[in-house]
Amino acid sequence: MITAAGRGDPTWEPLVLAVAPNGARKSKADHPALPIELDEVAEVARTCAAAGASMIHLHVRDAEGQHSLDVGRYQAATEAVRAAVGSDLVVQITTEAVGRYDPAEQMDCVRRLQPEAASFALRELIPDAESEAEAARFFAWVNETGIQAQFILYDADDLRRFRALRARGILPAGPQLLLFVLGRYAAGQRSEPSDLLRFLAAHDENDPWAVCAFGPKEAAAAVAAAALGGHARIGFENNLLLPDGSVAADNAALVAWVAETVARLNRPLATADQLRALVASSS
Repeated sequence: MITAAGRGDPTWEPLVLAVAPNGARKSKADHPALPIELDEVAEVARTCAAAGASMIHLHVRDAEGQHSLDVGRYQAATEAVRAAVGSDLVVQITTEAVGRYDPAEQMDCVRRLQPEAASFALRELIPDAESEAEAARFFAWVNETGIQAQFILYDADDLRRFRALRARGILPAGPQLLLFVLGRYAAGQRSEPSDLLRFLAAHDENDPWAVCAFGPKEAAAAVAAAALGGHARIGFENNLLLPDGSVAADNAALVAWVAETVARLNRPLATADQLRALVASSS
């Protein structure tokens, strides 16, 4: 089981660093190193794995550069990552709707692709009571298939709803990976590390959690999560700036800054195989 590390124990649990290198909305106009094409995705996988990442959070685009859940494009992107780094990164796809996909289409993508890992926004996949029965069938299948699920939560109310859905059997029993998202609905999508405290006040410590933070304080939030026993997701999807305010050269620069800073806490970085083992032991 993944535990809350560092509490009363000088031995830290390895820190999972995930990179989210592109997202659904940014383009080359935002940053020329934003990876879109397959060779760019492969290169960001290589450089970020070398910098300390153990997971890559994949988005793919259609021919017009728009967000896509196309299974063929996901397969090609996954193959590009595997060709670049082998099994050195857990490959997680997004099921994000971005106003283009309904829950049935999001679930169909996962059923057809059967990825190693996938992230699911609770608000999108289970938007109301009427959607609960199908969601229960889907997430039971995800669990049985061995797909590593991560539930995206945007505030403490989402976290409380997640726990209620699990208690009622809509979501699988046992610890689940959670992602606490800071600043998605804040003014200018700018977060503060202290935003994490509202999640932790509602957290029961049984579920492993990571943080991703919108805006220039992304790295500070990641280090705060590391110090509090959590994990972190960083990258151009949420932020383009280093903590000194300069524009990062690439995603690997963001990963490296967090990895080097966390090393001063004496917290080791998790490998992809350690992440796979930790997740398997939590089920």
